[in-house]
Amino acid sequence: MEPGRPSLALAPAAVTVMMVMLSLSSCYCGVSAARIVAAAGGERHPVILIPGAGGNQLEARLTEEYKPCSLACRVWPPVRGRGGWFRLWFDPSVLLAPLTRCFAERMTLYYDAVADDYRNAPGVETRVSDFGSTSTLRYLDPSLKLLTGYMNTLASTLEKAGYEEGQDLFGAPYDFRYGLAGPGHPSAVGSAYLHRLRLLVESACAANGGRPAILVAHSLGGLFALQFLARSPLPWRSAHVARLVTLSAPWGGSLQEMLTFASGNTLGVPFVDASLIRNEQRTAESNLWLLPAPRVFGNTTLVVSRGQNRTYSAKNVTQFLRDIGFEEGVEPYRARIRSLVEALPEPGVPVTCLVGTGVDTVESLVYGEGGFEEPPEEVVYGDGDGTVNLASLVGPIKAWSDSPAQVVEVVELPGVSHSGILNDRSALQQIIRVVDSINLNATSYQTS
Repeated sequence: MEPGRPSLALAPAAVTVMMVMLSLSSCYCGVSAARIVAAAGGERHPVILIPGAGGNQLEARLTEEYKPCSLACRVWPPVRGRGGWFRLWFDPSVLLAPLTRCFAERMTLYYDAVADDYRNAPGVETRVSDFGSTSTLRYLDPSLKLLTGYMNTLASTLEKAGYEEGQDLFGAPYDFRYGLAGPGHPSAVGSAYLHRLRLLVESACAANGGRPAILVAHSLGGLFALQFLARSPLPWRSAHVARLVTLSAPWGGSLQEMLTFASGNTLGVPFVDASLIRNEQRTAESNLWLLPAPRVFGNTTLVVSRGQNRTYSAKNVTQFLRDIGFEEGVEPYRARIRSLVEALPEPGVPVTCLVGTGVDTVESLVYGEGGFEEPPEEVVYGDGDGTVNLASLVGPIKAWSDSPAQVVEVVELPGVSHSGILNDRSALQQIIRVVDSINLNATSYQTS
């Protein structure tokens, strides 16, 4: 018997929230063995993939203003051609301690209080290449495909279903260090990305008979997609976006971000000293955006510091930032981020949220007498996808439940992790189900 497959024929006059518990032990034909029956003439709604933080390649170029912290940074990497551009993320040189410092100083952002916005380090130019293509989000390093695959499985699954790169399958990579800001505050890089995304959606729709696009966004990409929709006129949304599909979207932030700010986070990259990248991670505007939101975590104690005899919740994040020694993050968080996370705007288009559950996820941290310069003495785990807490993953249910017009479908995937959702068979089946339902209003699988 197949796992539950919720209908997309939802009542337009009321919010429909469906919690679909998918049993991973149930028998289900693999995506690789399934063929979607194509619509007449092969006509499909275009799909645009939006990656999460660190989910696409990022290039850099150093100018005469760049002041390296060491001789190694002065000569690395040996760039030849391409106008001096080199891949900043991801490059395996980050695994070597002397070069980890080079990577960190080039990734660092600076908050300009006068301009009320973020900028790159002096002498460092960055760019996202191949916008509109999925090439830079399939693999973070094309020479290490086995180790740095990101959205390739998802893109390949869509291609097996009949989608074609550049025709009805597109990618929307971005500089994931930057974020967005609340009303009245500039965000040059983030706003430019939303503009490029709008043009991509419009061109994708126009190239596919005017059919509205399906946005498939992972993690932080879900937050960008939501803001993109909320900041677009409702008639434009209705005409250009058929559905938003989010994978592991951290609607209310994540407690793991407090660990990142306090101690640094290697993101699973081996041999990297977290202390070498902590300061750089603190400067990322998007990391401030991902701190636990008060509307989701409330007054719950998230971090305890025995050395300072303090406790921290989502409601005193500014004090937390001061006590870890990141005073320069207080004003940007207070002025730019807090208003951004106080409420979750309605997307104004149907939404399907795929979330992993039942994976140990950091729920609280206890630091000892040594304070934040040492790793936490105790880590308490709770439910979530291993990165984002369950309360944050299902936030849309509470935020949008009172709206008579917003359609929300939530599919829970037991045992599926935050990044594993991009390769998990049950998750891929659900994505194909949604895409096929929009294309055909019915799903037909033929197994080989």
